[in-house]
Amino acid sequence: MLTIAFDGLDEVNAALSAYPQAIAAALAGKAEILSTALVDKIRNEKLSGDPLQSRSGALAASIAAEVAADPDQIVATIASSGVKYAAIQEYGGQTSPHEILPTKGDVLAFVVNGAQHFARRIEHPGSTIPERSYMRSSLDEMNDEIVAELSDAVTESWGTS
Repeated sequence: MLTIAFDGLDEVNAALSAYPQAIAAALAGKAEILSTALVDKIRNEKLSGDPLQSRSGALAASIAAEVAADPDQIVATIASSGVKYAAIQEYGGQTSPHEILPTKGDVLAFVVNGAQHFARRIEHPGSTIPERSYMRSSLDEMNDEIVAELSDAVTESWGTS
């Protein structure tokens, strides 16, 4: 009869079971860094000239990142909140005809072809807004960097656990 005994089996099992937690922690940390970098790219490159010019800065200020991690997944979300026109700028679309009324006085004042005009109300015919992707294009541009950084995080955590 043959008997085989392994010394240190408990230590090996403990080390192997630590790998998933170490990799998840490394990926969550890297996701935080990368999502912050993506928000910075959107704000500082895409919303300050190309494809969109900044007027008030409200759209750029509305962009935020959130990373949620649990044992099964890590999700990084980059989104705009509180700015009604964020989606139509990203995807394009049409606005419906609508009435424009003054909010701070009795009349609207505007300039057309260098001449000042006044009106109590204006019937706007609606607009076609072209797609001006600032979020998806930023993600596309950072795709290779994101994949490489996440891959490196897994490789590094595998080697240190």
